[in-house]
Amino acid sequence: MSESGTILYVDDEATSRKWFAREFGDEFAVATAAGPAEALTLLQREGAHIAVLVTDYRMPESDGMKLLRAVQREHRHVIRLLATAYAEKDVAIAAVNHGKVFRILEKPLESEATREALREALTLHRAQAIERAMNEGRVSALRETLGFLAHELNTPLATVRGCVSSVASRHVASAREEGVACFTEYHPGELIAALERAERRALYCQSLISTFLQSARDAYPGAAPQSVRVSALVAALLDEFPFEENERSTVTQVVHEDFSLPGRRDLLYLVLCTLTKNALIALRGLAAPSLRIEMGRSHVDSRPWVRFVDNGPGIPAEVLARLTREPVTTRADSGGNGMGLMFCRRVMESMGGSIEVSSALGAGTVVTLRFRPPDIPADDVPTARTERSRM
Repeated sequence: MSESGTILYVDDEATSRKWFAREFGDEFAVATAAGPAEALTLLQREGAHIAVLVTDYRMPESDGMKLLRAVQREHRHVIRLLATAYAEKDVAIAAVNHGKVFRILEKPLESEATREALREALTLHRAQAIERAMNEGRVSALRETLGFLAHELNTPLATVRGCVSSVASRHVASAREEGVACFTEYHPGELIAALERAERRALYCQSLISTFLQSARDAYPGAAPQSVRVSALVAALLDEFPFEENERSTVTQVVHEDFSLPGRRDLLYLVLCTLTKNALIALRGLAAPSLRIEMGRSHVDSRPWVRFVDNGPGIPAEVLARLTREPVTTRADSGGNGMGLMFCRRVMESMGGSIEVSSALGAGTVVTLRFRPPDIPADDVPTARTERSRM
């Protein structure tokens, strides 16, 4: 079968089938069938390779209109043409309304006009195939983002629930003063701190949901691309992320050079949230934790980058080698499933970028997001890789 798609010609007359295959076989891959039943069998077996159907109208077994309707129902990707010597008005109307035909060809077929119609049909088939692939990609991206979002929401929502439950359990039901609710505390400010903690996580959940809704809007064809400066996105992250206690004071933003991000703001925000969360978890328990979020541009190829640099315990070599390629985690006991970095890698690759992780035990970890160089299409940039080096 041809890479550009096969043309299936259906006619009960053997001489007509032979003429069609001989006349157009020099340019197109042609398959023939003697009737609707044979055509449908061939479509069931080779349907993915068949791009265009040309069927006669008058056939003893069944008319071409019934075949067109069956193909419309079961093989919607096939572009349909009707060939008939009976071009009455009612036949043409039925072909358009019920068979959704692309062209009606009058028999006897004229070589050049038919050839041009076949070229146009194949062009339409290729355009529709590209559109289907794009739509499937959008749906797949939404599915993946939704799964990642559900995972990311689980922990903060559990914290909100725990905080609210803790506050509710301290309520003193025996207090009788009208308009006043009484709660017990083990130490001053405990309940207010729990409520503030719940509020921060609720706000973070709201920001993630807003991000997902924007992803859904962007999935529609014709959606205008978003543009955002990297410093503004990092500033939004630092403002909205639900830091624990004094975690915010351990994070610094260093702008070597600001730049506009080439990808979707919403997905990149999820990537930054994931990398921030991973780094902060690794830093817990350290006496002087530090996380720097740096941004700049390579002097060699002008590729923009964002870098997360922490002074945590580092990553074992056997884990590092697999980190962005499969769901591996060092936090399985606390609910980690290793999907975060895989999601980050797929997002970066989808926009022509990459993610690199370097680490050594006891020397911290550096995660670098590299974006495609300016004015270079995403498809022309090599895919992501994982590197390991001592810092």
